[in-house]
Amino acid sequence: MEHSHCLSRRSLLGFLSATSAAAMVWPLTGAAQPGPVATRPIPSTGEALPLVGLGTWITLNVGRDTEARDSCAEVMRAFFEAGGRLIDSSPMYGSSQEVVGYGLQKLGPPSNLFSADKVWISSGSAGPSQIEQSRRHWRVPRFDLLQVHNLLSWEVHLRTLLAMKAAGEVRYVGITTSEGRRHREFERVMHQHPLDFIQVTYNILDREVEDRILPLAAERGIGVIVNRPFQQGALLDRLERYPLPPWAAEIDAKSWAQFILKFIVSHPAVTCTIPATTRVDHVRENMAAATGRLPDAAMRARMIAYVESL
Repeated sequence: MEHSHCLSRRSLLGFLSATSAAAMVWPLTGAAQPGPVATRPIPSTGEALPLVGLGTWITLNVGRDTEARDSCAEVMRAFFEAGGRLIDSSPMYGSSQEVVGYGLQKLGPPSNLFSADKVWISSGSAGPSQIEQSRRHWRVPRFDLLQVHNLLSWEVHLRTLLAMKAAGEVRYVGITTSEGRRHREFERVMHQHPLDFIQVTYNILDREVEDRILPLAAERGIGVIVNRPFQQGALLDRLERYPLPPWAAEIDAKSWAQFILKFIVSHPAVTCTIPATTRVDHVRENMAAATGRLPDAAMRARMIAYVESL
């Protein structure tokens, strides 16, 4: 569950059918019981990532309040205990990077941590110093993934990130956008540059990326991280006025948060999604969405129709 105090229908079934043979894990509705957290391979390397990660926008921006930082560290502890790996942050997120670093120091960083951050500064020449400052905030030797945040000065920053990757200073490189912004330019960058990841907004109501961006990511072998899965809590606020449909049990969804997350990660082009939260119970609930059964194409269409009818 995301806590903010922190395909068009025409193309849905056609695209899912066309990509069903892709080399991506897509469990279908069946008789399986909830178990270990499901993973999906990063297309460029085959490294497995859990389907659900942890975002830090708003939720970890708690400044220097020690009690609040300790609470965030407990969210991180529950995330790791549930099988989570990928934590995503940005210089844009206030004190969130420092709070991640505080939590990692307090808990002891797990050996399989997947650290994802961004460069977000208008000056291209200032990118390397910002990245180094972010690394110091996290207290990690290097980042696993660095992304150009919202395409800001992307031409210079992407050259920097690709040079860092070639030098072994970062493992993966990507670009991000949110709330449907600059998708045409985003596609051009995807076509023209060797990206490992993109990060986009996608959920059961915001499905614009299904038309072009997700198919292009599958075609180009680019991993996809999904941000704003709950519309910063607004989607859950809307849906929780209604009862969860009984047939949600067919995909092992026990809450609206799990219903939404299972819809997102069942798309074969999606590598993982990054809900943010300030609560231990919510992070456990979110991670449980990566266990058990996921919807197939028919179930996804049923889920869309039901939510749009509410």
